[in-house]
Amino acid sequence: MPLVRFALNHMAAPSLAIEDLFALATSLGIDAVEIRNDLAGNAILDGTLPETVAQAAERHGLTILSINALQRFNEWNATRADEARELIDYAKACGARALVLVPKNDGTGRADGERQENLRQSLAALKPMLDAAGIMGLVEPLGFAICSLRSKAEAVAAIDAVAGRSTFKLVHDTFHHHLAGEEQLFADLTGLVHISGVSDPAVSIADMRDPHRVLVAADDRLDNTGQMRALIEAGYAGPFSFEPFAATVHDLKDPAKALRASMDYLSAEV
Repeated sequence: MPLVRFALNHMAAPSLAIEDLFALATSLGIDAVEIRNDLAGNAILDGTLPETVAQAAERHGLTILSINALQRFNEWNATRADEARELIDYAKACGARALVLVPKNDGTGRADGERQENLRQSLAALKPMLDAAGIMGLVEPLGFAICSLRSKAEAVAAIDAVAGRSTFKLVHDTFHHHLAGEEQLFADLTGLVHISGVSDPAVSIADMRDPHRVLVAADDRLDNTGQMRALIEAGYAGPFSFEPFAATVHDLKDPAKALRASMDYLSAEV
């Protein structure tokens, strides 16, 4: 049985302050975390200095895997460049190893030819910025039909088009992978895996959205265990980071208990 290495995305317990999130991780034997720039009144958005985050991580013996995320990264313009520069600077100062790159997900920029060109343009612009800071770019295709980057194969082609394999890797998100229906894994190019389950028996795959994403248990419909096993067998040796979005998870009084149960289930099944 392979040893599963877990990580904790701040979305697993978004109401916790950074210090408390880091304490939760260490209490679970987790040594790696992801911080976010989309949690109001918390972490980055509340003005917490990156040095403060770095010191807290050091106190708890944690690695900060990533900042999640530069949104609409494949719509490159002056605003996006400024956002990228700010997040890359923050990542470097807080000790984060990578910046997650999330594509437009509003139905625009999906035309064949247009979306590939936009993607190459953005990666080419980001590459020198990331390289100068020593930060990895983690490209996260989203499985939704309206997304401008659904396919990992398309992401890999664009990475190769800008000779970017030393700068960019993929995020394999088990939820998005299931929605996209893409069979290829690209384990060798995967830098991080996000895990979450869907247990609602009534929702169709086409109608699955972030609020359906819970902690993985035996009633999971996304085959997280199969995806994780396949990635490990294909050579992926990195962390599996919990990223549930459901309010039922966020409202838990004892997130440690629920996370521990999911960790135990996955460790036994994978």
